Amino acid sequence: MPYATSLFRALIALAAATGIVIECVEGNPLVVFSFFTIWSNTAVAVVLGLGAVRAWRRQPPLAPVWTGGVLLCISVVGLVFHLVLDNPASEFDQAAEIARLTGARAVANQLLHSVTPLGVVLDWLLLTRPGALRWRHAAQWLAAPGAYLGFALARGALVSPDTPTRYTYPFLDVTAHGYPGVLTNALVLGLAFYALALALVTVDRFRPAVAGRENRISSLGAGGLK
Repeated sequence: MPYATSLFRALIALAAATGIVIECVEGNPLVVFSFFTIWSNTAVAVVLGLGAVRAWRRQPPLAPVWTGGVLLCISVVGLVFHLVLDNPASEFDQAAEIARLTGARAVANQLLHSVTPLGVVLDWLLLTRPGALRWRHAAQWLAAPGAYLGFALARGALVSPDTPTRYTYPFLDVTAHGYPGVLTNALVLGLAFYALALALVTVDRFRPAVAGRENRISSLGAGGLK
């Protein structure tokens, strides 16, 4: 069974890497890597890829502070995309632009926003031991979106005002909302991220162990920095 776990994680990592490569081939890599979606999927490719190797070799898993952080970030990617960006009822709806994606770009969009978030959540629920995540992790995981916010605002301030992707997400557009509006949006999203992180820790403490003992060699709960 560790080999099945390894294969599943390898497929998730491959899905993330494939989506990133398509986006880079179809667009400007410097712009592509300016999006939180790509940051998160890069983390998925690395962490799930390492998890696949460790499961295959029957080695201790990566520390839950890392795997849980990836779980939170990629969950945020999926939720924000489907509930905010691809939602006609949302103030920041981009559904019309998303619907115009075709060919490889449409494939990449599904891989990065739907396949990898679902795959990482299923890996957590079905192939890891419960109770590994800690309350302190919830605050630690916010470092990633916090760092991205700083990057996105600094980038927007430095690039040319007529750059189409000057601000990578509509809720971070200083031109449209001003810094007070953007920081308000960021605070609301940050609180939502923290609430989601706490929810993940809570669910992790009470969810049943679906996988048998022999399947949990690559669980979140053993080894490394807590």
